[in-house]
Amino acid sequence: MACISSNQGITTGIGLIASGAYDVIVAGGVEFMSDVPIRHSRKMRSLLLRANKAKTALDKLKLLSTFRPNFLLPELPAVAEFSSGETMGFSADRLAASFKVTREEQDQYAVRSHTMAKEAQDKGYLTDIVPFRLPNTSKVIEKDNGIRVSPIDKLAKLKPAFVKPHGTVTAANSSFLTDGASACLIMTEEKAKQLGLKPKLYLRDFTYVAQDPIDQLLLGPTYAAPKVLEKAGLSVKDIDVWEIHEAFAGQILANLKAMDSDWFAQKYMNRKSKVGIPDLSKWNTWGGSLSIGHPFAATGKFFCNLYSIRKLLSSNYYCYLGVRLTVHTANRLVREDGQFGLIAACAAGGQGVGMIVERHPDATAL
Repeated sequence: MACISSNQGITTGIGLIASGAYDVIVAGGVEFMSDVPIRHSRKMRSLLLRANKAKTALDKLKLLSTFRPNFLLPELPAVAEFSSGETMGFSADRLAASFKVTREEQDQYAVRSHTMAKEAQDKGYLTDIVPFRLPNTSKVIEKDNGIRVSPIDKLAKLKPAFVKPHGTVTAANSSFLTDGASACLIMTEEKAKQLGLKPKLYLRDFTYVAQDPIDQLLLGPTYAAPKVLEKAGLSVKDIDVWEIHEAFAGQILANLKAMDSDWFAQKYMNRKSKVGIPDLSKWNTWGGSLSIGHPFAATGKFFCNLYSIRKLLSSNYYCYLGVRLTVHTANRLVREDGQFGLIAACAAGGQGVGMIVERHPDATAL
């Protein structure tokens, strides 16, 4: 599930606890974008597989005679949609064009994300990012090193990264790829009390959605948000903290326009009226994936601290989350004196996730 694989790990863990199979589960994700696997070409893979089945020296020599130098060309990795093979940047460009999101709007949003992340970092709010020593070196990463506040006119000079020459998605208004890891410790309320752990959040509800992976690949938040709000019996106005995955600035702005469109709601979502646009003063106020980075499986960077969430559907479950979106929501709810948070993200295959969390009365910020 790429971008929401950690979410899937968390909710699967909750299901296993609910079924009585386990009382403690660790879930999370790790991504090494700096050292991704590079495969042999299909022709080379086929040759190696056939060689594995060759029984005699003569059979192996016959196979060797079919080898050609171009077999050695590798298949380079790409940030591409699994179902269509299209690079996600192209999908973002097409989505932005469909919703008439301008290049200037995307650059402005990117500056907003980096500016807010820098402010949160300077104020000491990003406490869930823990020091990390680079393997086989003495170098330690003390804080997030991808935050770069740049003048809007500098961003405007960048060339389109995908659709050339008239695309609007650039390196600056896209999330950058990075290494990262996240982890969550999930357990029953009884077990949490036995261990003396202090909760931070209740997990009220969650949902998964999927839509057309070609034209609506990155619209997961638009589809997931109203569903999870309805399950929790809440409205857009009830949400104090919004933490939405920023794959591309164009993707975020397209989602906001879709959520604010009666036409889109009626045509694609089987709703009589629009979802409604959130209060942007409550939206990703500590930055997002554009400024903090996006290691797919981890959905955040080096987040290993423990945070508790209680599932209030039918039974009491606590889960300790380390994923960035949820940790930011937990700490923001405390610092901003809020009650409810909504977490949402788009993912491969046109999928998406929506989660409603509620601040625990005794929660404190790190």
